[in-house]
Amino acid sequence: MVGLFWEKDDFDVFSIEGLEKRMEALQNRIQPKFGTLGMHFADRLSAHGTDEFFPHVAKHARRTVNPPNDSWVAFAPAKRGYKALPHFQIGLWGSHLFIILAVIYENSDKKGIAERLDSKLDVLTSLPGTYIVSGDHMKPEATTIEQAGDVGLEQLLERLQTVKKAEFLVGRHLPSEDAVKFSTEEFMAFAEETFDQLLPVYDVVINKQ
Repeated sequence: MVGLFWEKDDFDVFSIEGLEKRMEALQNRIQPKFGTLGMHFADRLSAHGTDEFFPHVAKHARRTVNPPNDSWVAFAPAKRGYKALPHFQIGLWGSHLFIILAVIYENSDKKGIAERLDSKLDVLTSLPGTYIVSGDHMKPEATTIEQAGDVGLEQLLERLQTVKKAEFLVGRHLPSEDAVKFSTEEFMAFAEETFDQLLPVYDVVINKQ
């Protein structure tokens, strides 16, 4: 694999007006790249030895009016569906690329996950300070771990326990202007490094002994 992986046009897809035209651009430009990443990183995550991971490229099939503002490929230890499980994602907003571990509102073990992470907060605080955390996967904004500090992390985890729609995301954001400079090899290395640093968090999330 040579050349650049991401291009400016990939991020510009999210400024295309109209559901049909944006979906057509997503399907033609971005989903094939998600498919490539899906095969590569499902194997790499499976090699961690916890579970067998399967890729899920977002199809946005339920949308009938509003075009998607972001898109992704998710990785989870299930062939059908991933939203109820802790899962990894590589995705794009118009402004940036993200590589995250996500616990979203469909998860039924949010209380247990929050308690485990709170009791082993160092698994989060030992990540690079530039890594991000967020409580809502529907919003592009996030806070760095350095900005959040122990107090901010504990507040996010408390919210995960007590608020029905609360979520917890942790990972890495890469501005679009930086992503388009990465060669394929550089981007793959960047993503591999990110997953390697998130896997210890995943082990706590799933209560791996």
